Amino acid sequence: MDLQGKKYLPRLIDQKIEDYLSIFGAISIEGPKWCGKTLTSLKHSKSATFMDDDNNKEMASLDVKSIFTSEIAERPQLIDEWNLVPKIWDAVRRECDKSPTKGNFILTGSTTLASDIRKEKIYHSGVGRIIRVKMYTMSLFESNDSTGKASLTNMLNGTQESMNNKNIELVDIARFIIRGGWPENILVAKEKIGIIPKSYIDSILNIDMNEESEKRRDKNKMTMLLRSLARNETSIVGNKTLLKDIFEYENGEQLLSSRDTVTEYLDVLDRLHLIENQEAYSENYRSKERVGKSPKRHFTDPSLACACLNLTSDKLMKDLKTFGFMFESLVERDLRIYMDYLDGNVYHFRDNISGLEVDSILEFSDGEYAAVEIKLGYNQVEEAIATLSKFYENMIKKPKFMCVIVGKCNSILKDPTTGIYIVPITALKP
Repeated sequence: MDLQGKKYLPRLIDQKIEDYLSIFGAISIEGPKWCGKTLTSLKHSKSATFMDDDNNKEMASLDVKSIFTSEIAERPQLIDEWNLVPKIWDAVRRECDKSPTKGNFILTGSTTLASDIRKEKIYHSGVGRIIRVKMYTMSLFESNDSTGKASLTNMLNGTQESMNNKNIELVDIARFIIRGGWPENILVAKEKIGIIPKSYIDSILNIDMNEESEKRRDKNKMTMLLRSLARNETSIVGNKTLLKDIFEYENGEQLLSSRDTVTEYLDVLDRLHLIENQEAYSENYRSKERVGKSPKRHFTDPSLACACLNLTSDKLMKDLKTFGFMFESLVERDLRIYMDYLDGNVYHFRDNISGLEVDSILEFSDGEYAAVEIKLGYNQVEEAIATLSKFYENMIKKPKFMCVIVGKCNSILKDPTTGIYIVPITALKP
């Protein structure tokens, strides 16, 4: 397919798409707008139909089969933003049932249908015919800002070697955070990298939050919710904290109404694929009743949190505490992408009694896991090693490896006493 004259940077999801096209009749690629779904899908398609074209949308609404190509040579067929005409889902499922070949369609969608619309418009989950694939913004490895000299797989296998890595300055890390992993922002001049994330937030407030709904949501309340989420990026906060940031209420009725609004607005952001909940890990800990269960909150990309707070790379350099939180968000974004590639999951850990916390727990597909601490500066590595060592002592099943991921560091190291890896984020890959 024509990639619309754009240079294509390979994505980690490419291999998964190829694999799934050989197994299933169709795949559905879901993720936030502008993360690269369409360009990646074009890379794997032989024809394309765009549902944001009014003519295609009207044709599909009248006769959904009219948009399908009948030639095998023109498949996989990309149907971009299929959610604009929800009945496409069942039609694709039926078409896959009739076809003896695999890999007939690639569906993309930036918004998950609301539950009431899904119940009304879609009659079958598509299981066995359509597989859902989550796509994220670009990791530093995909944007060529990580050398890939340190591999999670090599650390898991115990084969990771110590070596030098390229030198990186903290201001470069700050720019990676402000820029985010948006493909269209990768080559933008450094003084303009904040424009696209800010325009994304504007789009949420002025257009996206009211899509597919007759109900008009309050722009000011959504603005305050986004800012509250941004202030609490990488933190364990419940809806009660968000409620206090947004609403003033004087009685029980107002409180209940406010709670419902927060829940609804969070659901909107979730359906737009803009927030990620990093769930808690509790397996194999000696005192399970002490382990926290609340998730750690994230925007899908740290640039969105920065846009909500009007942060720039210069402001991050002058506020190292905030810089540290946003760096943790950057690293955990990349870990989500890498672990998704490896068919694993990312959790966090907290002991509610002792206060012991581990930033990230990486659970691999074979059941093994790793513990990761995230520190902006190398001067914090000793503290991180002490935390991981204490965590190790309290686990019944020990982590396969432990790692400290840092910002400014020009080497990949292994602590000789504990065996803990010390890895710069600009060296990491799956």
